[in-house]
Amino acid sequence: MADDIYRHKILILDFGSQYTQLIARRVRENQVYCEIHPFNLSFEKIQAFAPEGIILSGGPSSIYDKEAPFADKRVLDMGIPILGICYGMQYVTHALGGVVAKAIDREYGNASITILDDSDLFHGFDKSIEETVWMSHGDRINHIPEGFSVIAKSKNSPVAAMADSRKRIFGVQFHPEVAHTPNGHQILKNYLFRICGCEPSWTMASFAKQTIKELREKLGNDRVICGLSGGVDSSVVAVLLNEAIGDRLSCIFVDNGLLRKGESRQVMETFADHYRMDVHLVDASDIFLKKLEGVTDPEKKRKIIGHEFISVFEKKARELGKARYLAQGTLYPDVIESVSFKGPSATIKSHHNVGGLPEKMNLELVEPLRELFKDEVRQVGVELGLPRELVMRQPFPGPGLSVRILGEITHERLEILRAADYILIEEIRKADLYEKVWQSFAVLLPVKTVGVMGDERTYENVIAVRVVDSLDAMTADWSKIPYDVMSSISNRIINNVRGVNRVVYDISSKPPSTIEWE
Repeated sequence: MADDIYRHKILILDFGSQYTQLIARRVRENQVYCEIHPFNLSFEKIQAFAPEGIILSGGPSSIYDKEAPFADKRVLDMGIPILGICYGMQYVTHALGGVVAKAIDREYGNASITILDDSDLFHGFDKSIEETVWMSHGDRINHIPEGFSVIAKSKNSPVAAMADSRKRIFGVQFHPEVAHTPNGHQILKNYLFRICGCEPSWTMASFAKQTIKELREKLGNDRVICGLSGGVDSSVVAVLLNEAIGDRLSCIFVDNGLLRKGESRQVMETFADHYRMDVHLVDASDIFLKKLEGVTDPEKKRKIIGHEFISVFEKKARELGKARYLAQGTLYPDVIESVSFKGPSATIKSHHNVGGLPEKMNLELVEPLRELFKDEVRQVGVELGLPRELVMRQPFPGPGLSVRILGEITHERLEILRAADYILIEEIRKADLYEKVWQSFAVLLPVKTVGVMGDERTYENVIAVRVVDSLDAMTADWSKIPYDVMSSISNRIINNVRGVNRVVYDISSKPPSTIEWE
């Protein structure tokens, strides 16, 4: 690993907070590299990582819970800056001899804090003005550890922030990483640059340049196979590898018959024609649809599609000749989710498009994007000159339209959904919403409703429209798109898609619902 973009690093120890990934994103937005690891990461690994600073995340536990998560106490004696957030601050207090107690009133939501001290953490803040912050805790600090001073307070938290300036250990009872703490970004900047002395070296231009160099060195003269889906992740992987090894890269694009309208043509035009890559289109749509005949159970659909994909992909890979590596678009959230905050679990989540292939084909994995969040992948795509339409493309599930057709999958039902989805996306783009929402798509429901068209009674299909706002798909809220846009979507679908006489809008959030319907 070269030294330039990883020169300054922050380690985030995760105590189970729902905001841990957001902390990492905020650090990365400041062009400082960071990694998330479970709270119980061994002290030896922490030392080997050699961070400039350590952030201790919040978490749902009370410090007095029977199985409360505790990090190795030696972390607090390393002499590097520590920032404890919410539970992280309570852990620091408890570990260093202070007193944590149940709060009289649980503090959740917006709160106002008063800054009491000219601490580096609050550098540039006006002490005469109260700051709005986001609180979420049931415990509070009653007595700070020896050597600490109180640097901020709120109505319910006599210790809203604390610091030991000599040891450079800081704690905040609120969440500076969330948007509800308006000046939280400045607190994190102060920690990264003023306290830890980091430099902004983590840029996607540098990442792309360095990754291409490292791929060239690692892969040597060996051949690489890349599963190309047309999505952002696999597209960026393909272009990185194309820059690194050129014609030693072979891409396989499997058309499973479950793609969106025009998708197959677009992929071939972009990568085979424009980039002159060695792309092999396998039209296996008849095979997939035959296997899916009569299947309505969502999990069976996924398993059939996954199994068939591996079979088709493996067969084509054998035809292409000997290769040593398989390239895959694993992202950092996939890596994080494979390790719970209570310790490592066995596998990366199973819904990767090419999950299972390395073991079956005896190939080594190449995962150039495994350190990146989705927004960073998009930035790399921009740096590599990929078309904006492709770089900003919304996520699309590996099993394709199969999880958006509830019930049996047939040619006729696929054509209905494709046509409706195409109109929906056109209207979302026309309203300048495509890049502002996380995902927008149509779902074909397994019910029919009565309608009237002209002078005739109809009994036809229902399309559900799903548009959501999200940062990382872990949580999502339904998008409040304008009524006139909803009206245009509904009118066009009903008037132009034969077999549809009703359109409904999904107003469910995640949780408790999921983004996809299956």
